[in-house]
Amino acid sequence: MPDNLRLDPVGGFGLLMDRMDEPAPGRIQLIAGPRQVGKTHLLLRLAESLGPRATYAACDGPEAMIPGWWEQLWSAVEQRAATAPQVLLLDEVHLLPEWSSRLKSQWDRVRRRKLPIQVIATGSSALHLGRGSRETLAGRFERLVFPHWNAQSLANVFQMSLADAVEMIVQWGGYPGLVKSGMDAVRKATYLRDAIIEPAIGRDLLSAHDIRRPGLLRQVFAAAVASPAQVVSLQKLKGQLHDAGALETIAHYLTLLEDAFLLAGLEKYSTRMLRQRAAPPKLVILSNALLAAQGGSGAGNTVTDPALFGARVENACLAHAWNAGQRVRYWREEPLEVDAVLDGSWGSWAIEVKTGHVGLGDLRGLLEFVRRHPSFQPLLICGEASREVGLRAGIRAMTWQDFLADQWREPQRN
Repeated sequence: MPDNLRLDPVGGFGLLMDRMDEPAPGRIQLIAGPRQVGKTHLLLRLAESLGPRATYAACDGPEAMIPGWWEQLWSAVEQRAATAPQVLLLDEVHLLPEWSSRLKSQWDRVRRRKLPIQVIATGSSALHLGRGSRETLAGRFERLVFPHWNAQSLANVFQMSLADAVEMIVQWGGYPGLVKSGMDAVRKATYLRDAIIEPAIGRDLLSAHDIRRPGLLRQVFAAAVASPAQVVSLQKLKGQLHDAGALETIAHYLTLLEDAFLLAGLEKYSTRMLRQRAAPPKLVILSNALLAAQGGSGAGNTVTDPALFGARVENACLAHAWNAGQRVRYWREEPLEVDAVLDGSWGSWAIEVKTGHVGLGDLRGLLEFVRRHPSFQPLLICGEASREVGLRAGIRAMTWQDFLADQWREPQRN
């Protein structure tokens, strides 16, 4: 996954305000992230706070398609920069034809003339922003990622309790539009499909890449969503599709869906690179909202469907780690396995996620993995009633509610 600075909505605003006070022209600030996580709202907040210094431009609006719009925009900003420093806020910049070349040309002009202009640009497609910035904007930008919202962000922004925020993450994901809406389950699912899934696939990905079989891309997404937190071979995934497709095409489409912040295909942990690449991926949907959109009723519960609930809690935990910028993999050596192997700012952890009853036998894979790889610490994520089992085995144990609430610094309760 990309190694970029990942920010929550509150921290991102403060960081960008600070950077706009640095000497101009500095580096372009490129912000990538999923749809509907607040990137446009952030730019509008910046525009309001910066006042006459700021110019906001929506690059997905009809006016952006008018010949000469781009040149007129920059001309106006340059004229204002002659009397005071300026900040140009470009929303959905990746939807402009040849956006990176056009931005490079204007930015190089600004730097040559030493104009006091700063630029912040957003885009919903990591693929398009990443490819364009690497090819033509090298050395001219800093890349920030606004991932899916976590429970802490929901609680802070919407004055929710952490417990309610965690429940929201598991049942409906963290899209702020769902928190504010008060919609019923059917309307929520419709909103997710119409405002997030279809634009991300039908607009962002199709505009960013030459996809010859968009129908197959949608089928790959639907099949992946039906297997959250499961290791699925490409051959098995292919068997679930209505249309035939080469395994290479399916693997490529999974990569595109990850670049659109929809899902991730986790690699198998192995010290041997070839074995790691040959292993089937473990599919993690990057927001449980996307699972709810397909099912239409949230997460299920431990009484009516404990297996479904367990899969969605595990998916939420792994997605939480991925969205936080950790490197997330899995491990399997039949008959043993570990749900997640994490590396990153949280440390190195081998993780087992259990929502039901936990016996010592359920920890065999975890204990064997850390025996073979002692640089990793074992962690059991479970229900409150099962924590004692992990503690008896000498394993750190925390509830899945605490994990999703980022209670890493909480002392173990004996």
